[in-house]
Amino acid sequence: MSKIQMNNAIAELDGDEMTRILWQVIKDKLLLPFVDLKVEYFDLGLKERDNSDDAITYQAAEAIKRLGVGVKCATITSNAQRVKEYNLKGLTPSPNGIIRAELDGTVFRKPIIVDNIKGTVSCWKKPLILGRHAYGDVYKNCEIAVAGPGKAELVFTAADGTETRRTIMEMKGPGVLQGIHNTDKSIESFARCCFFYGLSEKVDVWFATKDTISKTYDGRFKEIFQEVYDKEFKAEFERAGLEYFYTLIDDAVARVMQSSGGFLWACKNYDGDVMSDMVASASGSLAMMTSVLVSPDGKFEYEAAHGTVQRHYYRYLKGEKTSTNPVALIFAWTGALAKRGELDKTLELVEFAQRLEKATLGVIEDGIMTGDLAKIANPPARQVLDSWQFIDAIAQRLEK
Repeated sequence: MSKIQMNNAIAELDGDEMTRILWQVIKDKLLLPFVDLKVEYFDLGLKERDNSDDAITYQAAEAIKRLGVGVKCATITSNAQRVKEYNLKGLTPSPNGIIRAELDGTVFRKPIIVDNIKGTVSCWKKPLILGRHAYGDVYKNCEIAVAGPGKAELVFTAADGTETRRTIMEMKGPGVLQGIHNTDKSIESFARCCFFYGLSEKVDVWFATKDTISKTYDGRFKEIFQEVYDKEFKAEFERAGLEYFYTLIDDAVARVMQSSGGFLWACKNYDGDVMSDMVASASGSLAMMTSVLVSPDGKFEYEAAHGTVQRHYYRYLKGEKTSTNPVALIFAWTGALAKRGELDKTLELVEFAQRLEKATLGVIEDGIMTGDLAKIANPPARQVLDSWQFIDAIAQRLEK
């Protein structure tokens, strides 16, 4: 059988622990037999990032910008325990954070819907896409603990030396203080990414903040979203029959829980961090959640929404076979290959990605699945397989 050809490469970013093991199995069983895979490979395993002082991470981000498409395995962000375990030089930053900043991108997460895997929110009939701003707020904060009474101030010194001061609090005793920021440029990029992705997915876009309380900070987000929409996207949305909708974050949560899904919900950084896990869990499983980083100029990086599955990796090192769910990893590859085929006008590659997704979901819908899905399957699973057996079942279905 002749393999499907790729006109251009994608950036492949390898990762850590159990997902790294399954990443290679997916390539060997589901991709390489069918596609003449063209990649620029970057090892983003924790030790390699530490050895290069994260130069490898920046090189990978540059490759995504140059090639237009990347696919990433899950990676470890180190803590004190990992420094000791991997004998690192020091704490390493989040590779996802570096790549998001380099691409100036927004993360979009969407549940993978399967008929016999029932989520806890029964009214969600269509996937709910969660768009998370990936810059600033508490993730780039400055904070201090104070030991006793005093005046806490917010001070801005302009380039010409003039100062703006606001009293945060007259502290009566010990406490904690935090300063956060964002930039108009980053918020504009966030808005453009959300509207661009909403158009590409043909879904309405919702945006929510708490501007009634945070009148300046959250209010600026609201203003910029409306400005970008009115100037750059309103006409296209109206032609496509789509809507942009703004509401308060608490109102949005209530509406989302009673909706049928099928729209893009744009959230600020922390809101998106929390709500994406809520959407994933309520939809069935974090292992059934796609994630794509989109830059304002249309570069794409696909990955799984979950982590490296550390607990299963330790069992694997003892020689045990685990029933780790590889679906989100498979869909990271199919998303990247489909986008590469779309950009290169390689229809065969797009169709292959669609067939692989269909084969993966078809196996699950036939009652054959990993242990995590078996716990929530309705009707009950017919067969519960380990990861290798599950991937083999997909390969057999794909060959047909």
